[in-house]
Order: sequence, then structure tokens, then C-alpha cells
Amino acid sequence: MSDLPLWLQIVLLLFLLALSGFFSISETSMMAINRYRLQARVQQGSRAAALTKKLLSQTDRLLSTLLLGNNILNTAITAVVTSLTIQWYGNSEMALGIATAVVAFAIIIFAEITPKVIGAAHPEKVALPASFLLTPFMKLFSPAVWLINLFVARLMKSLGLSATAGNDNNALNMEELRSMVLESGHFLPQKPKSILLNLIELEDLTVDDIMTPRSKMEFLNNTHSLEVLSHQISTAHHNKLPIIKGDWRDVAGILHVRSALSLFMAQEFDEENLQKMLTPAYFIPTGTSALQQLNFFQENRERLGLVVDEYGEVMGLVTPEDILEQLIGEFISRAPYSEHLGHKEGETEPGALNVIVDGSLPLRKLNRLFQLDLPLDGPKTLNGLVLEHLQEIPEAGTSVKIGDVVIEVVQSADKSVKTARLHKVGSKAKARNQ
Repeated sequence: MSDLPLWLQIVLLLFLLALSGFFSISETSMMAINRYRLQARVQQGSRAAALTKKLLSQTDRLLSTLLLGNNILNTAITAVVTSLTIQWYGNSEMALGIATAVVAFAIIIFAEITPKVIGAAHPEKVALPASFLLTPFMKLFSPAVWLINLFVARLMKSLGLSATAGNDNNALNMEELRSMVLESGHFLPQKPKSILLNLIELEDLTVDDIMTPRSKMEFLNNTHSLEVLSHQISTAHHNKLPIIKGDWRDVAGILHVRSALSLFMAQEFDEENLQKMLTPAYFIPTGTSALQQLNFFQENRERLGLVVDEYGEVMGLVTPEDILEQLIGEFISRAPYSEHLGHKEGETEPGALNVIVDGSLPLRKLNRLFQLDLPLDGPKTLNGLVLEHLQEIPEAGTSVKIGDVVIEVVQSADKSVKTARLHKVGSKAKARNQ
């Protein structure tokens, strides 16, 4: 080394320092790059992205190459600096100590910390072009890397670990996918983002959460007179109606209203012809996953199902539209007697709420409409939540606070809460009270 000119030794030192920085920045950028964005670049035909993906598929060889190159270069840098120090100052212990401190500082700043910070901040910009240089380095170091990985594999096996176990960790679970969608920012418009979030949440929903309860269902009772039935059919708000025989323990079938209207036109509306038009009812066990039920509707070509409990008692009704509304929001068309979504009373501060709603509204819908956090692990409706907390049928004027929402009973009848006022203090009022 001492035979080389001084200027060449300095150039060599700077080159080794830069090359060590390259290995450091490559290591950090390769490990920090977004695998899903990389896959998208591969599908777009990017050669650099394809090469980077290939390198990342051999993580053990890639890391071994990077670390081996980095350590060899750092050792070489120390040797060059030691040679220069001896050449200038001889075997002075003080000079060698100062040179060691200086080279350590230079390696930490210029070959470790700075490159790694840049690689972490701009992984895609660094990793893609770096892959073209790393590929020949991997081939060059392959014999040494093979030997090193042989020892590493034996060591990991003795510890009961697998070198390939981490390759399966790229799969996202539902919570991670939800976080990714929430953090998508301006890359994803609000409506598609909302649909994606609803789709993720649909995994946790059952038909019990979205069904129309039996008390809100439109149905026919074949024990009524033909005049009553004809009036109900001609004024029905739905195209398919369940028909029961006296009570819900005996469901006769499902009537297609449009088909029944043809009997009126032909003046053939009687009990016998009405029975011929019935189709068998489609029953859904309570607790069935909403997403799974959507598949069942598609496979069985059904448009309406009756939700039954373990005793065969009809609990409610669900349609494909009810499930789809959980994804894309409410449809415009609604029956006149549909549950009241509520109306606000007076001016409210930001974050505040003062609204009167129907007691039969599902809690999930209230949370979505008014950005509330009412508990969903118990009763499904506002009425059920109030009854559970009070353990009695409340009178008008009774209030209960659940979380940060005050629920005041406005009207109660027939053993249930008909309407209630939801009140929530705004952010400004909270600040004044603190």
C-alpha cells in the first residue's frame, strides 16, 4: 500500500467509503421498499422493478451479499487509513488513535447513517437503480455467500428457526388492510375508499346486523278475507311478500306481487289461485355471515330470505339489496313507513349532535350516519340498547348516557322506545368544561 502514490491512496479511500455507503443505502432501501407498489411497477413492465423483486425473493443471499460487501469495505477503509497514518507519522500511538477515531466517525456518518436515512426516505428511487449493480455483486460473492449461509442455516436450525418463515409475512390481515385504506390519502377518492372500508367491515357482519326486524316487515296473513288481502296486495310497497298461516310459526310461502296483480286483471283472484302463485320461503339461520349470505343469494338465485333462530322462529327478513347497502350506502327508494332517520333540532357546534330518531334504527346505521361510537356487541337497535341499560320499559323523558351520547326517550309505547333524542356535546363545549 505504501508503494502507491499519496493521491492514489486518498482516491482509493474515498472510493471505498462511497462503495460502503452504496451497500448501506441499498440494504435499507431494499428492506423498506413497498412490496405492493413494487408489484404494480412489475406489472407495468419495469425491468428495474422486476430485477428488484427477484433480488428480494432471495433475501438471505441479498442480505449476505450486502453485509459481506459492507464489512469487507469498512475493513479495507481502516487498513488504508492505518497505512496513510504510518506513512505520515510513523508508529505513533497517538496518531494511530486519532486516525482510528476519525475513520470510525467517517464510516458512521458517510457510510452508515446518512446513506441509510436516505435509503429509508426514498426506498423506491434508490432500490430500483441499485438492483442493476447488486446483481453482479451477488454473482461475484456467491461462493462466499453460499459458505456463510450454510453456517447461518445450521445455526438457525439449532435455534429452531426457519430462514424462510418471514417470506409469508407480506400478506395483510384485515386490520392492516383497513389501515392501508385509511392512510391512502388523496390517492384514493372518498367514495371508493368508503366502499373498501365497508367491504372490510362486511367480514364481521351477520344477517342479524342488517335484517329488517319482523315488527317492520310487510307481510300477508292468509286467514284474512280476500278483500283485505286484495287491498294489501294492491297497495304493497314491495314486490315480494311473505304469507303466513295465522302466525309466524307457519310460513305458507312468498308471493310475487306483480304476478298476483294479473289475477285481478283476469278476475281470477281467489284462495286457490293465490296458493298456486306462492313460492317456497328461503330461510337463513341467524348468525350467518353477511358476505357469505350474499354469495348464497347469488348461487341460489334468491332475492329474499327469512332469518330464523335455532327454534325456527322468524326473526326478520334480509335481501341482497340490504347487504349491498352496507357497501355503497342507502338506496333512494324506500317504503313510506321505513324507519325515520332523524331530524336535527337547532344549531349545533362542530362535533355536537341534537337529533330525534326512530327507536328501531340499527345502531350500526346510527354510528355511520352521525359518526357515533355506540356499542355493537350487544343489542342491534337503539331500542334494544336503551332497554338493556335501563333493565325496564322507560317512560318519556327518561335519559341514559352511553359513552359520550345522551339518549333521551321521547316516546315509548307497546313495550318499546318509539322515538329518542340523541344529544352529544361539541368540541368547543368540551374545551370550556375542561
